[in-house]
Amino acid sequence: MPGRLTEMLMETWAPLVILWITVLPSMYMAPMNHSQMLPSGSSRGLRELSEAQRVLNRSKRGWVWNQMFVLEEFSGPEPILVGRLHTDLDPGSSKIKYILSGDGAGTIFVINDKTGDIHAMKRLDREEKAEYTLTAQAVDRDTNKPLEPPSEFIIKVQDINDNAPEFPNGPYYATVPEMSLVGTSVTKVTATDADDPVYGNSAKLVYSILEGQPYFSVEPHTAVIKTALSNMDREAKEEYFVVIQAKDMGGHMGGLSGTTTVTITLSDVNDNPPKFAQSLYHFTVLEDIAIGDPIGRVKANDLDIGENARSAYDIIDGDGIDIFEVTSDPQTQEGIIRLRKPLDFESKPSYTLKVEATNVHIDPRFIGVGPFKDTATVKIVVEDADEPPVFLSPTYLLEVHENAAIDSVIGQVAARDPDGSSSSIRYSIDRNTDLDRQFNVNTQDGRITLATPLDRETSTWHNITIVATEDRNPSQISRVPVAIKVLDVNDNAPELATGDQAYLCENGKTGKVNTSIIHTMKAIDKDDPKNGHYFVYNLPPELVNNPNFTIEKNQDNTLNILTKRNGFSRQKQDIYLLPIIISDSGNPPMSSTSTLTIKVCGCSSEGIAQSCNAEAYVLPIGLSMGALIAILACIILLLVIVVLFVTLRRHKNEPLIIKDDEDVRENIIRYDDEGGGEEDTEAFDIATLQNPDGINGFLPRKDIKPDLQFMPRQGLAPVPNGVDVDEFINVRLHEADNDPTAPPYDSIQIYGYEGRGSVAGSLSSLESSASDSDQNFDYLSEWGPRFKRLGELYSVGESDKET
Repeated sequence: MPGRLTEMLMETWAPLVILWITVLPSMYMAPMNHSQMLPSGSSRGLRELSEAQRVLNRSKRGWVWNQMFVLEEFSGPEPILVGRLHTDLDPGSSKIKYILSGDGAGTIFVINDKTGDIHAMKRLDREEKAEYTLTAQAVDRDTNKPLEPPSEFIIKVQDINDNAPEFPNGPYYATVPEMSLVGTSVTKVTATDADDPVYGNSAKLVYSILEGQPYFSVEPHTAVIKTALSNMDREAKEEYFVVIQAKDMGGHMGGLSGTTTVTITLSDVNDNPPKFAQSLYHFTVLEDIAIGDPIGRVKANDLDIGENARSAYDIIDGDGIDIFEVTSDPQTQEGIIRLRKPLDFESKPSYTLKVEATNVHIDPRFIGVGPFKDTATVKIVVEDADEPPVFLSPTYLLEVHENAAIDSVIGQVAARDPDGSSSSIRYSIDRNTDLDRQFNVNTQDGRITLATPLDRETSTWHNITIVATEDRNPSQISRVPVAIKVLDVNDNAPELATGDQAYLCENGKTGKVNTSIIHTMKAIDKDDPKNGHYFVYNLPPELVNNPNFTIEKNQDNTLNILTKRNGFSRQKQDIYLLPIIISDSGNPPMSSTSTLTIKVCGCSSEGIAQSCNAEAYVLPIGLSMGALIAILACIILLLVIVVLFVTLRRHKNEPLIIKDDEDVRENIIRYDDEGGGEEDTEAFDIATLQNPDGINGFLPRKDIKPDLQFMPRQGLAPVPNGVDVDEFINVRLHEADNDPTAPPYDSIQIYGYEGRGSVAGSLSSLESSASDSDQNFDYLSEWGPRFKRLGELYSVGESDKET
């Protein structure tokens, strides 16, 4: 029965819908009425059962479906009927209402609530959404009460071949080595089809090559591109353009197709040997070219590129194989010929070389093609150049004794002109290397002589530079270092290396003196004999038998001082002088006399010297040096305390009361009257003006301000000129004495009167300014040179006014 139903649905409604019906395996397959078998669909229905059956038995469902299908991109004048929902509970009385919810319900899919027909209202695209999940339910139209539980179903959009294949990663670029074998894999392309790969052949792709034959091919199903022709040479053609097509429907007619491009580049392999552009090269070079300088370049061309074109150059034959070398330039791939040894036109004017270029990287697959190397001949012609002089030796070492006479010959240098003309040579000393001008050189023969005396003890080595210059071309010069060693002669007498004093404890015993008291003597000699120093120590003949001291020489050239007796006393003699004669073993021998001062000292029980003067002996017995230092420190401390006490006693605080002789401030006393000449100087003591309060015995304090602040005094009207200045000043002074704001604070005293009895008269211009009468200043000329100039100035001023 299900098979027949499917056939009927496919024959009747294939253009519109495909219904997929499934049967629950746990349910009984009941006979279906005509309405349930409509191709428009069937809902999940429950068979109509009696009341007893509903109570006693589980409800059995009829045909159960869960999928519907609709073709994509289908459009027409009317909405598309997708299917029909129906329930067994529907008696046909139109009391049942069908409700649809879920994806696209009400917009894309609409249901007829009476018949249960579902229509698609829009054109569907499977590539946008392949299926829709909806829920259907039958309810009572009047009460909206569910008649059965909701059922979920899926509407699938059935695919049609409406999408062409595409290459999402195109265009493609690939490389393959040149000369590859047929079938060598180049690359793989991939196309995609948006159609359903499960349904039909809409997404089944087949690949083919449209352009790029006969060089390349493509696998129809894997899309792997391979070489189809052998011996493809990059040097002939480097790049190929290939077009690949992908067609769906298995490549059958009616399928859709898409294309992409693949650019294939042949990568280089070393299949070409280097080749020199010419077989013979000519170069010309001056003979004075420096070692390491380039002479010329040769190049072997290679059709390959990169590392495959790198070549190494070498000189394999020729008469200059040890004179020249060739290196490779990594940038230009050229061979650079350089000089290894100096050239000499006079000895050899030309050279012939055979240069070989060989590939650095050789591919074993192409070793049979031929040798990957080439050779060329290089001829080098040496041209003559004016060369500087050449010394016969690169350095010179000379020796001279330090007692050599002035102008004595120390040694000789020699240089020659290598040119064929053979110019004469002139010698000189570079004085920058002989600042003291201790040496001279003969300009003609190069003999070096001594100019000043030498002293080996001052400088053992002298390094000078001799310059050789061509007479014909003074610009051609050469230099050579000359080292002069000063040899030693015995011209210095030995002398003591250590101090010339020794110490002896009084009351010491006879025998070898303790080194802490009389140290061992050591001599030095500035000379440097070949066999080393050997000194001889002797006492003067008159002291050989002295009763106090004797000497003893050690194996290490040192000398010990020994006493012959004991009982030395500082009170008797505190210092002994012992002359010692020191002689060396030179030829002739040199000697000197050194005097050793031996002091008699008071020592501790351990033999340590504590006092070495005679006065110290009269100190109380048992008083050590530490005690003396302590006593001295106490005395110094007492002196410091006394000085501090006296200083503090003399120090006094500055008195708060102003003394007349301490008042150094200046008060500005302003008055508008001129003085009365010599009489004014005796009229009043200026000290009273500076300190008017001192008269009454009242001395103002400098450290405080007045307690009362008075208003400034009103200026008094000028007193007639007849009043005496003394009286006026006394009045002002009385006022100032009673004023608490008086000096030392700032005050202004106004004196509006001139003095009387002045020979010069009044010089004030106050009264004269009020008068219109002309004044004559000629009398000022009679007062002397100083007033004459003043009269001239006033006369000029008056004449200007008149003008």
